[in-house]
Amino acid sequence: MPKDKTKTHERIIEAAKKEFMEYGFADASLRRIAAAAGIQVSGLYKHFSSKEEMFSSLVDPVIEGCMELYHKIEGEYFGGIDSLAAGAGWQGQGEPVRSMEFIYDHLDEFKLLICKSHGTKYESFTHDIAKLEENVTLRYINELKEKGFPVKEVNQKEFHLLLTAYVEALFQAVVHDFSREEAMHYAHTMEEFYGNSWITLFGL
Repeated sequence: MPKDKTKTHERIIEAAKKEFMEYGFADASLRRIAAAAGIQVSGLYKHFSSKEEMFSSLVDPVIEGCMELYHKIEGEYFGGIDSLAAGAGWQGQGEPVRSMEFIYDHLDEFKLLICKSHGTKYESFTHDIAKLEENVTLRYINELKEKGFPVKEVNQKEFHLLLTAYVEALFQAVVHDFSREEAMHYAHTMEEFYGNSWITLFGL
């Protein structure tokens, strides 16, 4: 009768998470992971083809959830353009607060992504999020212009730096080990600060 690999797999995942959290991806040891899981190193390869695949199994589900939230908020922004046209005034969608709530619901995984991913394809995670934010915001601004809104022109290099600084600022709560309470207070501060700044920058 074949052995049930489920419990072994769970032990590997738990051991890998602890190892990556303590040492980061680059310095993580497959020998230590295997020992903590109670198996030989060769046994790891029955579950994962590489150390990076092991890391991916921990962070990929959270990245997918993060993208789902991001695109939901994106849809709300674009869906609110008609209200803006009706004179309701520009309203944010609580992006910093909602994002921070998601981050702190999955704090360990975001620590892995932000602080422990050097040497993996995820080490550019913050930059990739900033680029996505930049592209979507430019598309939003262009749609406003097409609908006749008198949006201010913004220097593209400056805009890139400002968006990068915004995304970096959001993840600094993770880097600096904020408690959830501290992080949520910070997110509300960010929302007030950046919300007013975007309104001024684009003349909304």
